[in-house]
Amino acid sequence: MASKIYTRTGDKGTTSLIGGTKVAKSHRRIEAYGTVDELNSFIGLCIDHLKANSVPSILREVQDRLFTIGSALACDPEKEPKLKIPDLKEEDITLLENEMDKMSEALPPMKSFILPCGHVAVSTLHVSRCVCRRAERCCVRLQKKKDETEPLIIQYLNRLSDYLFVLSRFAAHHLGAEEIPWKPRV
Repeated sequence: MASKIYTRTGDKGTTSLIGGTKVAKSHRRIEAYGTVDELNSFIGLCIDHLKANSVPSILREVQDRLFTIGSALACDPEKEPKLKIPDLKEEDITLLENEMDKMSEALPPMKSFILPCGHVAVSTLHVSRCVCRRAERCCVRLQKKKDETEPLIIQYLNRLSDYLFVLSRFAAHHLGAEEIPWKPRV
């Protein structure tokens, strides 16, 4: 018999971290890994939009790293050293930087802010970038409240949002979508 997806254990507004510690579903740690999960879903949507257009990206690898980050955030920090949670590495950040550098070589210089639009894939990348910034802010709040957060997580999310911005520009360029500059009303 298949196991059921529902457990009813969260019906009273609590959940368990990896390691068994019960916390409120409104806890900063739950907010952080929930936002990372939302980001991962948007990245999947980006992959689906880009697949048909053959824009090169490393988004599948990014999804894997987001699961790594989610695991770290979902873990009770006091119990994590005893558990086998995957680790984020400096090379993960370097990969994003190298990919941005490669894409940037093919792009015209930016002369103004650009509007997040032009093609459904481009717009979805911009939405993902915004969700990534929110995930980063959630992790910074955790760190500020002395609720242990690995600094590499914040660095990775920061770099990932930059990567998503450059990828949105690269996708627009590759897809022939116009980059529309923001013209402030004066």
